[in-house]
Amino acid sequence: MLSKLKYFFLKTIGNKGIKTRPKNIEMSTNTKSFYDFNFKSIDGKKIDFAQYKGKKVLIVNTASECGFTPQYSELNELSEKYSDKIIVLGFPSNNFGGQEPGSNKEIENFCKANFEITFSLFEKSDVIGNDQNALYKWLSNKNENGWNDEKPTWNFNKYLINEKGELINFYSSSVSPLSEEILKQIS
Repeated sequence: MLSKLKYFFLKTIGNKGIKTRPKNIEMSTNTKSFYDFNFKSIDGKKIDFAQYKGKKVLIVNTASECGFTPQYSELNELSEKYSDKIIVLGFPSNNFGGQEPGSNKEIENFCKANFEITFSLFEKSDVIGNDQNALYKWLSNKNENGWNDEKPTWNFNKYLINEKGELINFYSSSVSPLSEEILKQIS
C-alpha cells in the first residue's frame, strides 16, 4: 500500500512532494488573502485569521488514525521552536481512509493525551469534495489564491502562507514539518 501511495505522490506533484508559487506570478489585487478567513476552533470559538498577520502560517489537514499521525509531534516541535516566526494550524478531516472518525472533543483529547499538542486545532471539516470548507477551497483553487490548484491528496498535506497572507508553498504528506524545505522557508 505504501508503495502505491508513494507512486501517487510522485506522479501527482513531483519527486520532492513540493509545489512552490512561481516567482513570476504577481498576486492580483482582487485575489483573496488568507487574512479574509475565519474558522471555528476545535472547541467552537470563532478565530479570525487576521490575527496572524506578520507571521508565516503552516496549514495542515490532520487525522488521528493515519500512518502520518506521528507528524503531530513534528508539527508541535515546529510550532514551539519557531513560535516567533510561524503559526501551525491543524484542520482535522475524515476525507482520506476514514482516518479521523472521532468527534471534535475526541480529536482534541487524543491530540493532547498522545502528542501534548499546543498549536491550534480547528473543527473537523471536509478539505476536499462537495462539502469542502471555504479555506481549503481557497488553498486549492488558483482562481482564488492566484496560482495553486493542488488539493490535499491524503492526510497531513501542508500549505505555507507568507507574512502577507499569500499562499507560497504546497507540501505532500511525505514532507516532514521539520524538513529542510520547510525550515528554510521560515528562517
